[in-house]
Amino acid sequence: MRALRELIRHPEFRIGASDMASVAPGIAAWGLMTGVAMVKSGMSLIEVLLMGVLVFAGSSQLAAVPLIAAGAPMWVILATAFCVNLRFMVFSAHLRPYVMHQSLWRRMASGYVMADLSYVLFTRRFPHPATDPVVIKAQDAYWAGNCATGWFSWVGASLLGIALANFIPLSWGLGFAGILALLGIMCSLASTRLRVVSGGIAGAAAVATFALPFKLNILFAIAAAVAACLMLDKLPVTKPLPAKAAGTGDPV
Repeated sequence: MRALRELIRHPEFRIGASDMASVAPGIAAWGLMTGVAMVKSGMSLIEVLLMGVLVFAGSSQLAAVPLIAAGAPMWVILATAFCVNLRFMVFSAHLRPYVMHQSLWRRMASGYVMADLSYVLFTRRFPHPATDPVVIKAQDAYWAGNCATGWFSWVGASLLGIALANFIPLSWGLGFAGILALLGIMCSLASTRLRVVSGGIAGAAAVATFALPFKLNILFAIAAAVAACLMLDKLPVTKPLPAKAAGTGDPV
């Protein structure tokens, strides 16, 4: 517990948490979708809650849920999850020099909370394993803050999806969960005014042309948003008048 408190108080813990918080809305969106999908698959509440809390592997969960719903043999489900998560063997091999100073239980905990984005963010901040004890502690603190934020974003959203799934009509299906996930990702990407405008134009165009066959309204919405943003991007930027000219009425 003392070591954990030291990690939490380290400045790198907050930096790691902040870096992961920037992508947490997208993680939460997919976690929410996964929670809804697990309930809609027909699993019992206990099974859904256990998977939502204990299994921290989004892609393999999404791959396993349809197989569970279809009554596939256990070995097929396990083999599918194993194949989907094979990339973590590469991640683990790369991160091994970073964690070999830790005890076995800490290495196992690090492997459990590791995700794609946590691996990317960590290796971008610390490209090489450290030998200096001060830097090693900084790496451990960053990893703890980064992974803790990712874990709570995913698991919290999964539990929320499990709770909300009971209020979503079965006729809506998993397509509604996908819409929720994409909305979350879209909101996390709307970081500039131009992106917000493009999202609004695309949404309005898609609704206005909803009656088109073969879901052509989606293509129309994309084209409208791209065309509008290209025109807006080419507009000249109006610069403020110099203070002297603006205050005295002198010609510019």
